[in-house]
Amino acid sequence: MAQSAEGTTSTHSAPAAQASPARPAPPAPPALSTKQLTGIIGALALGAFLMILNETVLTVALPSIMADYDVTAETGQWLTTGFLLTMAVVIPLTGYLIQRFTLRSLFVFALSSFLVGILLAIVAPGFSVLLLARIIQAIGTAIVLPLLMSTTLSLVPVQHRGMVMGLNSIVIAVGPAIGPTVSGIIVNSLSWRWIFGVMLPLAAVILIVGIVFIKVPSTTRRLPVDVFSVVLSAFAFGGLVYAISTFGSVLDSPTIPLVSLVVGLAALALFIVRQLRLTRTGRELLNLQPFTNRTFTLSVTMIMIAMGTLLGTVVILPIFLQNGSGLSTMTIGMMLLPGGLIQVAVGPIFGRVFDRHGPRPVLIPGALMLALGQWLFTTIDPSTAPGLIVAFHTIFCIGLAMLMTGLLSAALSDVPHHLYGHGSAIFNTGQQLGGAIGTTIFVTVMSAVAAAETTGGSALVDGLFHGARIAFIIGGILATIAVVCAPFIKAPKRADVIVSHDEA
Repeated sequence: MAQSAEGTTSTHSAPAAQASPARPAPPAPPALSTKQLTGIIGALALGAFLMILNETVLTVALPSIMADYDVTAETGQWLTTGFLLTMAVVIPLTGYLIQRFTLRSLFVFALSSFLVGILLAIVAPGFSVLLLARIIQAIGTAIVLPLLMSTTLSLVPVQHRGMVMGLNSIVIAVGPAIGPTVSGIIVNSLSWRWIFGVMLPLAAVILIVGIVFIKVPSTTRRLPVDVFSVVLSAFAFGGLVYAISTFGSVLDSPTIPLVSLVVGLAALALFIVRQLRLTRTGRELLNLQPFTNRTFTLSVTMIMIAMGTLLGTVVILPIFLQNGSGLSTMTIGMMLLPGGLIQVAVGPIFGRVFDRHGPRPVLIPGALMLALGQWLFTTIDPSTAPGLIVAFHTIFCIGLAMLMTGLLSAALSDVPHHLYGHGSAIFNTGQQLGGAIGTTIFVTVMSAVAAAETTGGSALVDGLFHGARIAFIIGGILATIAVVCAPFIKAPKRADVIVSHDEA
């Protein structure tokens, strides 16, 4: 049987039976040269980096876009909300897509859709067209992120997996961190459309690199699609992300966020029940068995905390530093840059530590530094020196790099090989939900406190910093929960837990 990049080996749709007590030796990954493996992982990582950079790249450009299209901030925010909604709907489907289609075809589709979205954004004559462009971009992004993770687990030898996951952590953590910096530089010098103009040739080159290098023998399974599961997934994850993203307006207009939350939770409950029932016949859209593994469950919890504090911090730091301290967008962007660059430098190093010593030497100090960074942010006031803020952010980013590297490597370490696609889909869905929750909590708390104190006669600057301080206290509490979880993530087995669908 040929081993696929997606980790499947059967070509039929027969239901999975109970595992037998004694399994034959698992199939080895395809024999690839170092050059081939580097090309495959490199193309996926570069594509994922560009796409996740695109996730936060419009935060600084939003005022210019609002002015050009004459839309309100509430309308303009849909460029981010729509992106997150699309990601939340598509990512849970990738467990099925990775089994149904080849690695090469999924990569080409993802990059091609991203390119179409970029072209549409460059020429968008109105806001609705730009929003459509963002939705198309999000479809490609939602496919590439789980594809990168599952392919790394399927093709990279276990003894080098931590180092490669360290490089992958750069994609996930650094992209959102430097997005505002990149857009700030471009918007200050050129039009916001040049953000997409710069991305266009880069995406085209990455697509060509992927077409050249992604040539892995693979087979696909003609799985039936459970349409009801797709509908439930869309309502569940889309409803939850929308409710979370609009929660800040719950006091002014509570109906829509609360209805979205109720619909999302109800659809999620039905989705879980249906997937558990369909798993018995091998027809599930998203297999939830990875949650039976403690390491996986704790890793998903910690990645949600890490992404929540990351995106929350990246969003509110520029707001209160610009409006409170009077710093320019360019200055703030450059202040956030050292933390991102350090993540690039230390990610592979922590990956090697993981390969040699397991997750705890990486995850425990990483969680401690993440929490320390959040608690240090609570001390910021209008008189805090910019150098100190850079130091706090750098400590936070080092902890984030350690956590990302360890969690990406450990999450699926004990999950059967044929569930890599499903586990990766769950893991990446957790990231998006965590990011949406974190951003909403941080922004809502800061804005609410600032508005209350300003109404009470306090200066806006004091209100902003007090609101940010409370937001970071919440972030510190969440990060402390990650510190408690970190010691319970055990070392992965030193051999792949690979079980083909035929053997399951």
